[in-house]
Amino acid sequence: MEKNRIKFKINVMNEGIQLKNIVKSQAEGLILNGINLTIPRGKFFALLGPSGCGKTTLLRLIAGLEQVDRGAIYLGNDEITHLPVNKRNVNIVFQNYALFPHLNVFDNVAYSLKLKGLGADEIEERVLKILKAFHIEKHLKKLPSQLSGGQQQRVAVARAIINEPEVLLLDEPLAALDFKLREKMLLELIELQAKLKMTFVYVTHDQFEALTVADHLAIMNHDGDIEQVGTPEEIYEFPNSSFVAKFVGTTNLFEGKLRDIKGEARFEVEGLGTFQVRIAQKKPWMCDGESALMSVRPEKIFISKKPAENFSNQLKGVVSAIIYYGRSTQYNVRVSANMTVQVFEQNEVHFPQDELDYDDEVYLYWQKDNIVLLES
Repeated sequence: MEKNRIKFKINVMNEGIQLKNIVKSQAEGLILNGINLTIPRGKFFALLGPSGCGKTTLLRLIAGLEQVDRGAIYLGNDEITHLPVNKRNVNIVFQNYALFPHLNVFDNVAYSLKLKGLGADEIEERVLKILKAFHIEKHLKKLPSQLSGGQQQRVAVARAIINEPEVLLLDEPLAALDFKLREKMLLELIELQAKLKMTFVYVTHDQFEALTVADHLAIMNHDGDIEQVGTPEEIYEFPNSSFVAKFVGTTNLFEGKLRDIKGEARFEVEGLGTFQVRIAQKKPWMCDGESALMSVRPEKIFISKKPAENFSNQLKGVVSAIIYYGRSTQYNVRVSANMTVQVFEQNEVHFPQDELDYDDEVYLYWQKDNIVLLES
């Protein structure tokens, strides 16, 4: 109902967050080397990358908890590079929530309002409103130790947004929750961001979380470099490197050479044959005879014990593993002595497919439009 909606006045920025040539070193060495990134205003933005790649460091630099060695950080049109933490209109939710253990829920959420010197009546009104919005008003007198993981997470987010920041930073906030609760909290965060129209920056190493919550995301590699920025669909369907293709989702990578680029483009894989490929946009490295990688997502591959027509490409192999996931089944198909192809097939209860078993000889099919060519 309308009366239960969260209604905060969010300051409007002309731009989002801009990171310009950010360099940061720590005792173990260089962490970030010349990072340039624009995070759009009012969007749910995810930073996705492996553990230790510098995601949290980047978040802490935006928050002001650490200082850059070189470079500049802008919030809207204002440079905040050297602005103290309490002067930035930014709040952060940590992985361990960092709730004050000696304060109850009400006082945890009210803490920043009390620091601002607001009156008791205004504090009570604002805290009760947000506790109701987060469905934790019944727990306002409890200490953090008396709350479940999901309840603690709600308190931490409520505390972070009650003073109406322009940006909310979330550092792997769901890492401590079990899978089902994590799914539920992800949906709650999406709904919250949609209501507030606040800029959310979400750090995670979990691709499922990033693809679920993000309007846009940036992929960081092990060296702390940004590999690709885009929407979840752009990054999943059109990865621009083998790292992105492997890190975001699962893919099959074939090593080979490009052939007949100016005509009907083909991809030659030693020992497996030649495959039709579609080159929608020719890149400088795409030359006849050039070594490259062919990426095909497992769910784009059709598997059958029977020959099929109307597919651009075909490959024969033997089933070496079958893994049942409930909604889908994964087949590992050995196509050569040193290569196995993964296939994901949606389970259709009312329309049974071929009954496949270990050591069955099968055909794999995929269309040339489902291939992404990558520089090797």
